[in-house]
Amino acid sequence: MGTVIDRLDVTEGGWRNRHSALHLAVASARNCLQQAGRDPDDVDLLVNAGIYRDHNLAEPALAALIQEDLGSNPEDPHDGGHGTFSFDVANGSCGVLTALQIVDGFLKSHTIDCALVVSSDADPGHRSSEQFPFSPAGAALLCGWSDDDSGLGPVHWVNLPDDGESFCATVGLDDNRNMLRFDAAAAMDDRYADAGAEVANRCLWDAGLTVADVDAIIAAPARTGYRAALASRLGVTQERVTVAADQRMHTAALVAALREASDRLVVGGPVLLIAAGAGVTAGAALYRTGRPWPPAPRR
Repeated sequence: MGTVIDRLDVTEGGWRNRHSALHLAVASARNCLQQAGRDPDDVDLLVNAGIYRDHNLAEPALAALIQEDLGSNPEDPHDGGHGTFSFDVANGSCGVLTALQIVDGFLKSHTIDCALVVSSDADPGHRSSEQFPFSPAGAALLCGWSDDDSGLGPVHWVNLPDDGESFCATVGLDDNRNMLRFDAAAAMDDRYADAGAEVANRCLWDAGLTVADVDAIIAAPARTGYRAALASRLGVTQERVTVAADQRMHTAALVAALREASDRLVVGGPVLLIAAGAGVTAGAALYRTGRPWPPAPRR
């Protein structure tokens, strides 16, 4: 029993939406619902895991704006009526895995039937960032519950504190404007891989499996250095570790990696999800695919 992914979608930024995390998230969410034949009002829970957004917006929660633009029960629910609960989580490239863990708790309790996880990042534009390092992209996962052996297993976490030395993003005033700045260490990929391998091994040990038993390893971030270091620490070839084709993706990277591997996944086979990010924080979980889900078309 566990949370199953019924549909996924990844939207890459174009010239019209490259500065709008909101538009990217809404586009992915809308496409995901349409391709699944679901109505926006069917969504009980919407969790946004994106980080970098329009004008460095902090409030209100971007999830609420996404919900409104989708038209997912935007009005106040009446007594006994159906509503959509939405909120943000902020955990960088680990955000989608964090959101899946939260969604799994809601679905397991049968509080909800349908959940939508969205993420997106975009250069805030308007001279509000300095050397923005991430590609504009959005992603969405439509999730439900399965009573068979498929779905998401327990999510494991490891934290190897480094006081923000590996990667740090800050917003501060510059000429009366909020300026977003980034600082990354040369050792970032190795530190992320250390945490990713440690939590992956804990996850496999808890399930009584080895890395040889999993059909696929899906990892984020998509950085080539991290992929190589993670593969080395897990004792597998780089080809066994699937990451997003665009190594500059951020919070959408785990979903994009799932899309990359979708045609190779075997129904019922275990897939190892690994995400690592600033902190250093890393999470891992096993996911057993249920009914086949076609990959979303590339745009």
